[in-house]
Amino acid sequence: MAAPKKGRRPAGGQSRPGRALALILIAMVALTGGMFWSGHTTPRLGIDLAGGTSITLKAKAEPGQESAVNETNMNTAVGIIERRVNGLGVSEAEVQTQGRENIIVNIPRGTNEKQAREQVGTTAQLYFRPVLAVTNGAPQAAPSATPSGSPSAKPSASATGSTAGEKKSATPTATASTQGRALTEALKAPSPTPTASSSASTKPTATGTPQATPKPDPATAALEQKFTALNCLDPKQRTAAGQGVKAEQPTVACGEDAPGVWSKYLLGPAEVGGRDVDDAKGVLDQQRGMWIVTMDFTDAGAKKFQAITSKLSAQTDPQNRFAIVLDGEVVSAPSVRQTLSASAEISGNFTQQTAQDLGNILSYGALPLTFETQSVDTVTAALGGDQLEAGLIAGAIGLALVVIYLVVYYRGLSLIAILSLGVSALLTYVLMALLGPAIGFALNLPAVCGAIVAIGITADSFIVYFERIRDELREGRTLRPAVERAWPRARRTILVSDFVSFLAAAVLFIVTVGKVKGFAFTLGLTTLLDIVVVFLFTKPVMTLLARTKFFGNGHPLSGLDPKRLGAKPPLRRTRRAHAPVDAKEA
Repeated sequence: MAAPKKGRRPAGGQSRPGRALALILIAMVALTGGMFWSGHTTPRLGIDLAGGTSITLKAKAEPGQESAVNETNMNTAVGIIERRVNGLGVSEAEVQTQGRENIIVNIPRGTNEKQAREQVGTTAQLYFRPVLAVTNGAPQAAPSATPSGSPSAKPSASATGSTAGEKKSATPTATASTQGRALTEALKAPSPTPTASSSASTKPTATGTPQATPKPDPATAALEQKFTALNCLDPKQRTAAGQGVKAEQPTVACGEDAPGVWSKYLLGPAEVGGRDVDDAKGVLDQQRGMWIVTMDFTDAGAKKFQAITSKLSAQTDPQNRFAIVLDGEVVSAPSVRQTLSASAEISGNFTQQTAQDLGNILSYGALPLTFETQSVDTVTAALGGDQLEAGLIAGAIGLALVVIYLVVYYRGLSLIAILSLGVSALLTYVLMALLGPAIGFALNLPAVCGAIVAIGITADSFIVYFERIRDELREGRTLRPAVERAWPRARRTILVSDFVSFLAAAVLFIVTVGKVKGFAFTLGLTTLLDIVVVFLFTKPVMTLLARTKFFGNGHPLSGLDPKRLGAKPPLRRTRRAHAPVDAKEA
């Protein structure tokens, strides 16, 4: 008989369980350490557990503009609404699309419901306003006061036939006293004609002829005071600065030059609206090797844009700029070098992402996309807490029943199953805590239900493997080869079962909306963890325990007693020496 080739493991040979156990141990330590390092040691709770307000918005387009409701514009709207909600001081608000035309806004407890509805349900307003004055974002003592430092402003860059500039860096502008005079001149109301009924006071001149001195316009004085007192470093102030201002009125606004660096603007009445923009997008200028934003205007918008750029190009900085204002915030303030009409470009220190983002903002403002509030649901924390408590009690009862069944039926083997359930529970908890800040996953009641259902899925994998081992023992094999021979067949069954479960979870996650997605996501996550635990923990531990006397010799309490299983006699292949047989005896 030929000797077996070296290096080839015979069928049913023993595996190396130490490597698999070391791998899962390293993964558990790394994930747990990452959880504590990130500071998020508890899963993020959904609105049904934390309490708050859930608002469902439906996108609508004007007749003939149905294509405006698309994925790009919906994602842009999500960003705008999220910025609005965060401006209210809300932490951990959830804004996400549901389906093709719905946006779900989950606002945790602590935000006024009426104010939240006003912020998230209104259409984004985009205007092009001329810049009258600009200074740093901190409040000024008075327009005539000398500042302690140079104010910042958005830079401008030369570009033939286009607007230019981008808000990444800052350069000094005029002093606060100069800006105060420019502000007053820009907003000064026409002097009234002196009449007997005029409210203006008079004072004699050098020749004795009285001269009318008009009183300051109250609206102008109020706006000037608002500009000097505005603190753009305060999120609440910069959010409320441009709210409720009509397009034909001057206003103040804030703009971010760089992360954490803000400037405040005094802006004139809107000359061009968002609907005057026909199209805008971020493109790469091959000749200059830089990213720019191109804008195309409608026929009516081109005339308006030509008129305003003709005026601005004759001014000096900062009066030669126009601010692109979205929802009361300046997203860009390029300077104008020449008169423009049907198209223009904004160039500066753009990256691909910032250029495309600004193009989406401009395009979004140009589209007739509005939102209709479909529903507003208020969930109290007490209600969610009661439901969570009931869910946890149900889960604990289900887990206890599973453990009792395993102990009664499998005896010693139940130790492996309980340890595997513990590892699976630990990995599930750590991943839920990490996925909260990473992808915005929130643990809601349906997600808790998905975790409870996963207990049965995980226990089913152990049962499949244990029964395969018992079948091998019934055939008369000893435990160590039975463990290895049972694994390939059990592995196929486990993979098929988990694949069906994961496929159902994936389909449910794709086709459903709302909180049911939490159930589908948790079910899919725990199904994947079941495969990891069975392959890297359950099987290696079973291999190690098969080498012990308690399990290897089939102790009655091990759950692997051959007599209790009705095992057949051992399968042995032996050779016997036969004596010669006489012909008569034959």
